[in-house]
Amino acid sequence: MKILVMGGTRFVGKSLVGKLISQNHNIDIFTRGNKSNPEKTNLIKGDRNKLESIVKLRNEKYDVVYDISGRELSQTKLLIENLNNSFKRYIYVSSAGVYKDNCELPLSENEPIDPESRHKGKFETENWLIKNKIPFTSFRPTYIYGPGNYNKIENWFFERLFTNKSIPIPGDGSLITQLGHVSDLTDVLIRCINFENSKNNIYNCSGEKGVTIKGLIYFCAEVLGLNQNEVSLKTFDYQKLDPKSRKGFPIRLNHYQTDISKIKRDLEWAPSFDLLNGLKDSFMNDFNYKKSECFDENSDKILFNS
Repeated sequence: MKILVMGGTRFVGKSLVGKLISQNHNIDIFTRGNKSNPEKTNLIKGDRNKLESIVKLRNEKYDVVYDISGRELSQTKLLIENLNNSFKRYIYVSSAGVYKDNCELPLSENEPIDPESRHKGKFETENWLIKNKIPFTSFRPTYIYGPGNYNKIENWFFERLFTNKSIPIPGDGSLITQLGHVSDLTDVLIRCINFENSKNNIYNCSGEKGVTIKGLIYFCAEVLGLNQNEVSLKTFDYQKLDPKSRKGFPIRLNHYQTDISKIKRDLEWAPSFDLLNGLKDSFMNDFNYKKSECFDENSDKILFNS
């Protein structure tokens, strides 16, 4: 198949493209070109927000379009309006961050949407795809982790544990969160192509289970060979902070867990990584203390003085 990947040179896109290459697909990658594109792919360099860049795609015909980099509806509209409806499936990476807070967990795909979410552009995009009868499949991951992660999530904890720093913890650490490994996400991004029932559907996509924040810290410690009593936890009053802020702490300060039963049923899929083994994979294949930039020496002040 001929495939277009919007954003394919780092993290999710890099994992996806590597797997598509192994399946011998003909791949175009559209990015700003700040990073080198993988061998056996064709780089189309441009800014997806600008018409003069997107028009480069007008004469191309694709079987599948993967949109990894889209955040706003305007970006998707501009892209699709210049592809002349040539594709069979538009596969979109959305976010579980679109959901409104709910006291009942896990969250299904039908839960209310937060109109103030910083990810609202993704929900608006999904609505537009439905309204305009675009053949699409959308995935709503929670926190994505794994090798190549440029977001300050697992490496934030690894860094502190590695350097014997105390770890800030909201309250008693019982807030529930959920992570999904990048390889599991990209596996199912590819898998959905072969399932007709996934067309025009939206799926939560994450790990099998939720985990408390304290549990996540202890899993990270186990990866480093530390006992729980070797971990220094320092509590802070998270109720004084914006629950969705990640300025001083890498995990949102409220419960955050989704139901993945729909994707398991429709795509006959289940995550390959449990959390412990996924964290081991991330640490062994990605963590490098000397190159790490995820430790913010001011974060203690942000949290403990709030």
